[in-house]
This record gives sequence, C-alpha cells and structure tokens, in this order.
Amino acid sequence: MEKINAFKQQLNTGYTTTGASITLGAALFEGQPQKDVAIHIPLKTLNRHGLIAGATGTGKTVTLQIIAESMCQQGIPVLLMDLKGDLSGIAKAATLNPKIEERHKLIGIDFKANANTTEFFTLSKEQGVRLRATVSEFGPVLFSKILDLNDTQSGIVAILFKYADDKKLPLLDLKDFKQLLQYATGNGKEEIKKEYGNITSTSTSTILRKIIELESQGAELFFGEKSFEVSDLVRTDNNGKGIASVIRLTDIQDKPKLFSTFMLSLLAEVYASFPEAGDLEKPKLCIFIDEAHLIFNEASKALLDQLESIIKLIRSKGVGIYFITQNPYDVPDAVLSQLGLKVQHALRAFTEKDRKAIKKTAENYPISEFYKTDELLTSLGIGQALVTALNEKGIPTPLAAVHLKAPASRIGILSPEEISENIAASKIAAKYNEVIDRESAYEILTGKISEAEEEKKENDEKPKTKQKAEKSIIEKASENTMVRQVGRTVMKEVARGLLGVLGLGGGSKKKKGWF
Repeated sequence: MEKINAFKQQLNTGYTTTGASITLGAALFEGQPQKDVAIHIPLKTLNRHGLIAGATGTGKTVTLQIIAESMCQQGIPVLLMDLKGDLSGIAKAATLNPKIEERHKLIGIDFKANANTTEFFTLSKEQGVRLRATVSEFGPVLFSKILDLNDTQSGIVAILFKYADDKKLPLLDLKDFKQLLQYATGNGKEEIKKEYGNITSTSTSTILRKIIELESQGAELFFGEKSFEVSDLVRTDNNGKGIASVIRLTDIQDKPKLFSTFMLSLLAEVYASFPEAGDLEKPKLCIFIDEAHLIFNEASKALLDQLESIIKLIRSKGVGIYFITQNPYDVPDAVLSQLGLKVQHALRAFTEKDRKAIKKTAENYPISEFYKTDELLTSLGIGQALVTALNEKGIPTPLAAVHLKAPASRIGILSPEEISENIAASKIAAKYNEVIDRESAYEILTGKISEAEEEKKENDEKPKTKQKAEKSIIEKASENTMVRQVGRTVMKEVARGLLGVLGLGGGSKKKKGWF
C-alpha cells in the first residue's frame, strides 16, 4: 500500500497542470490502470516536439490520432502525413462499442465521440487539395541540397538562379530549370560566361541527371503553381476547433526523395513565414510525420543538416513536430535530443540485436523506482505505452506506463465516397486545384533558342542563296535560244582565232608579222 501511494503521489505531482492540457489515459501500476492517476500533457509544452515509437501493431497510429484530435478539440490545427491511409478516420466520429466502453471504464475517463473538421491534401494523383511550390521559392541553396549536389554544382545552380532573377525568367517548375540548363550550355553560354562565370557541360549534365531522378519520383506534380500558402494550415473552424490537414501519401511510400523534398520545403516555408512567437499558451500548429524513417534513412547529409537546424529552431515559431516510427533510433540523435514528449509502445525482442536495442532504448527514459523499463518495453499491451513529457516549467515528468484512452474519432479508413464528399465541401480546393501554366523561363528561353537557330539558319543560307542566284542567271541565259546561238557563234570564232594563231587553220598562206 505504501508503494502504490508513493507511486500515485509522484505521478499526480509530476503530471498536474494548472493550465489547459490534453489527457492521454491513466497510469499503470503493476499492470493495472489507476483511475485516480490521469496523465495530462500541458498545451504550452506541445511545441517542444515529440516521438511516438513502437513495433508494428502496438498502436502507434491510434496514439497519433488520440493526440492529434485532442489538439484539434483544444483549438490547435494539426498537419498529418498519412502514408498508410488510416488517418483519414479523424474526419468522422467514432462509434461506441463494447471494447471502447471497457477501456474507458478501466481508466475512469468518460468517452465522447467527436468528428474533426478535416482537409485532405495530395502531392500526387490522389484526390485532395493540390500541394505545390515553385523552384524559385526553394532558392539555390535548398534546391542544391535536395539534389545532393557538390560545391561546384551548387555554385552553378546559384549562377543560374541569379541569371534568372536578373533576366526576369520565372523558374516555376522543373522544365523551366531544365531549359535554363540547356540554354546555359548552348545559345546563352557566352552571355552567361561573360557576366557570371564559366559553366561546364560536365557539371550541368550531372545536375540534369539529378533532376531527372527527382522527376522519376513524381516531383513534376509538386513543382509549379499555384504555390501553397502555409497560412492555410493554421485555420480553425466556425467553433474555434483546429482543422486537421491530412496529406494523403499512400502512393509515395516508395518515393522517399519526393517525400523528404516536400517535408523540407514545408518546414522551411513554415519557419520563414511564421513570426517569432516565444512561449505561447498553446502551439499555432503541430505537424505529425508518420513513417519518419523515410525522411531520415533516404535523406542526404546536407538535407539532414537542414532538417536538424529547422527542427531546433522552429519551436520558437509556435510549431511542434512529432515523429512516428518503429524504433527511436530511426531518428538522428541531434533530433531525438530535442523531443519533449516521448510515447514508447512495446518493442519485440526476437534476436540478440533486438535485446541490445531494447536496453539502449530504456536508457533514454528517466529512471523509475516503480518500473523496470527494459522489461516493461517487451510486456506492454496494445494501447499501452511508456510516457514522459515536460511539465509547465519545462521539467521532464516522471516515467509513466499508461493505459491509453480510445480515439473520439473513427479508427480506420474513410471510403472513397466519404473522401470525395469532404473534398467537395472544402473551402480551399478551388483555390489550389486550378491548373496554371503561365509564361515562364521555359517559354521565354525556348523563344530565344528558336530565334537564335533561325538567325543562324538565315546566315548559313546567305552564301548558298548568292551561289544559287548566280547559277540561276547562267542557267536562265543558257536556256534562251537566241543567247545560246550567239554563244555558239562567239565560241566558234574564238576557236577559229585560236586555231589560226597556233597555225592549225585550214589556209596555207602565212600571215606577216607573226613568224
């Protein structure tokens, strides 16, 4: 009894909040939920980022949904990366069933079903509000990092961006930049060399190959107009609830380059656009990145460095970022150290390597006198997790094993008809789904190249035209019967004269004065 009282006192003290908070569930003591020990996370610390980790099938996605919908109900907009398609259910209210009733009876928390105002977005050919950005908006540094270019190649990209700015050439999509590459090594080579420096065809060929690689993953659908405005991610509905923006990514799981490109551009745009906010009572926006290993495993070092920098700094803009992955070590240490909320579901120990990883994972959590963390990590049930967060003063809370509440929204995928209905009711779909292809660098440079080729062709044709004209005069003259007859007569007389001079004429008399 003394031990359980100490347990309750420690956790109730550690997780007590004076301001607004979200509730995850009830603490577990020796495998049993304690109704009088609820785990609350203060809203004001939610911009300190977070991690949801655990083996497949342990409930990570449902935990993501619980946290995201709780934020929406508290007026915090959220952005969800839906790679498996099972986050769309956040748009519809859950249906009460015996399992939900039993879970909430155990934790002593009332259940109330709620739907969330939801916008569906797409990077690909899926249904949804189209997300795009222009090449110009990326800028030479970010664009070079996405393509994983070396310093020399990055310098060339910087020159081309500068040339495009100076000559008022809009770089909207990838075909614009490819055309600029062609122009820089062809008709415009001398012009650019004179004003900006030499550009080698070897380097431009490498850059072009990198762009084609990006295109092969569907990037041509992402680059272009109309550019998405990140301010549309921080909207609330008519009731003051945060809108859940769900990006449907089910068809780009095998295109990590496109996914990391999009994520980096989005985070960079949010960081650049949002003003400094300091410590707010609640975040302006929280972003959930499911299958986070797709970013970190496939990203170049330059891309990782950029991501780490943004993640360290973006919380001051009132933005929280949450990574969802199987193993905490999918996330780089530099990022992992920035995460205030950690929710760890069960891990599986099938091999010696797995057991070592579990012990290492346990060392990332606060030491607890009530739990053997490494053992607990393999014995947690579905819908249970280890939790540590930051309290209102920014101090890490004690480690708590938690029996999580059920989501208030639907667990599962919306039907295609339900998604279509949602998109049809969108207030921003018409704004972004209009196809725009205005005159840009591609059209302008194509015109320049065509003019140069036409001019060259005309210059090449001038000598030929002159020769043809001279030949034509002779041919026309030879075609005239009278001229031909006069010509023959003249030729005969000349021949006779020559023959006479040579003494081969028909006469036998010698002319005086010659011999």
